[in-house]
Amino acid sequence: MADVTVTVFDSGPIEVMGAITLKDENGGVREIVEGEPIYLCRCGVSKDKPYCDGSHGDCGFVHKFTE
Repeated sequence: MADVTVTVFDSGPIEVMGAITLKDENGGVREIVEGEPIYLCRCGVSKDKPYCDGSHGDCGFVHKFTE
């Protein structure tokens, strides 16, 4: 199995790096990703959900990731 790395950025997106299959809530395949990172929205304001479009910088989203 290939390595997948997930990084949560403070007040920003979730970065997923590695070979993944992104599925919707019904199990349908939305995207198969290999090699390039994807950035998933955490603020809820992105116009390209589930992907981050940088809107967190304009909407005031602040969240410190803690372990």
